[in-house]
Amino acid sequence: MSSTHKISETISVQLQTNKKIGLCKGLNVKNKKLKQLDETNWKPYSIFWQNMQVFIYIAAFIINLMLPTVQEVEVTIYRIFLGIVILFLIVRYRLTSYSETIKAKNNHEAQLYFAIGVIISIWDIVTTKFNILPLPFFPSFAQILQVMREDYITLLVSTAYSLRLLVIGFTVGTVTGLVTGILIGWYKQWNYWLLPIIKIMGVIPAVAWIPVLMFIFPSSFYAQIFLIVLCVWFPVAYMTCSGIQNIQKSYFEAARTLGANESYLVFKIAIPGAMPSIFTGIYTATGVSFATLIVSEMIGAKAGLGWYINWAKGWSNYAKVYASIIVMAIIFSLVMAVIYKMRDKVLIWQKGLLK
Repeated sequence: MSSTHKISETISVQLQTNKKIGLCKGLNVKNKKLKQLDETNWKPYSIFWQNMQVFIYIAAFIINLMLPTVQEVEVTIYRIFLGIVILFLIVRYRLTSYSETIKAKNNHEAQLYFAIGVIISIWDIVTTKFNILPLPFFPSFAQILQVMREDYITLLVSTAYSLRLLVIGFTVGTVTGLVTGILIGWYKQWNYWLLPIIKIMGVIPAVAWIPVLMFIFPSSFYAQIFLIVLCVWFPVAYMTCSGIQNIQKSYFEAARTLGANESYLVFKIAIPGAMPSIFTGIYTATGVSFATLIVSEMIGAKAGLGWYINWAKGWSNYAKVYASIIVMAIIFSLVMAVIYKMRDKVLIWQKGLLK
């Protein structure tokens, strides 16, 4: 009986120990998730700002409704926009009871939404209501929304043309930059011949080549693509080369000791090790490519957001100019968000190591 009792006690102690280990693991997972939330959404919890972000848009709606309109502007679309924002913020606030992620995100972004609401309210007052900033140079936000609704087909077509140029040019430029950077970073002969060319070509703005390219290429479309390829190629190539050359030699020596061949060293050590630098080059290239795209479309293009801005400016319709700028900002933000997601997937090993 004594032996049986001891065995049962041992089993009981083991079960309790396993239960405690399981609880500790569960707490560790929960703490890890909370830590990740704290790193991303670090603002202290504040019910005040969560209420104020809704209040400011309600106030903007009341201001637009109560104050007399001085400028000739259709304000219906503006009020619909405010109503959608208010509804979105209220629904998201209600969802905070069901998700810690939404709760943290809503709290973190509350002050930002409040600041945007303040800007929109002041913008409405100094333009539509009191005409302090006169037309045509300072259109109201309501007028910009009206233009976006009335001219949405032209805006969509222009956006499609710009995206086509950007996707083709950015893809070709990135691939070319990666190949060039790997060759320069790994092989001394390629470094000897290509690095001086990169140093010379890289400091020249891509748009400076417009007069030459318009003569060389048969159409403005190919000239615009080449401009984007050129402005993307340099930062990607240079940062790829720099990333490969900055990898510790001990990694390659250890791999060679274990029998790794050259292709293994390039594709399994050099390129993965240079990925942080490669993404830095891609970030830089993204901003430069957008600027180059818009400038190139202003010269010789028959469609695109750059062409749309130039066309609207010629008619002194600055509401259309601002509308196209807002569209560009949205597209740029979406492209950057996609690149950030790709970086997080590729460089998942960096999580927790960098600030």
